[in-house]
Amino acid sequence: MTAAATPAPAAAVETTSAVEFVSPMPGLAPHTAFTLARIGEGSGLYALRAADADVRLFLLDPRTGSYGYAPSIPAEARALIGAADDAEVALFVIANPSSEGVRVNLKAPVLIHLDTGRATQIILDDPAYPVRALLAP
Repeated sequence: MTAAATPAPAAAVETTSAVEFVSPMPGLAPHTAFTLARIGEGSGLYALRAADADVRLFLLDPRTGSYGYAPSIPAEARALIGAADDAEVALFVIANPSSEGVRVNLKAPVLIHLDTGRATQIILDDPAYPVRALLAP
């Protein structure tokens, strides 16, 4: 993963939290209500499940490891979820297991307001962030 300006680390997300997206994530319409649940202790891995359907994604908190992934969060994205600064935001990347290992989407992180659970997925303009980065073992 590529390093960038490092936002302040967000506080840990509760073991299980309600999440409400301000608009459906691409490919997941019409679902906006989800539950975020930690998988294991200290792994930084979470399951994001739709509240009203059998839809599940795996999210990884890249700040839990030495991945070097710390994109700048645009002010407009923080405003969408009602966050005044980066300290109010948990940042996640979507993780997809594959035969080669785990691939993560660094181009489109998920942002969740730590207090309200409001969330959005953003697309970063930086070409340094690929859609399918392979995590090193």
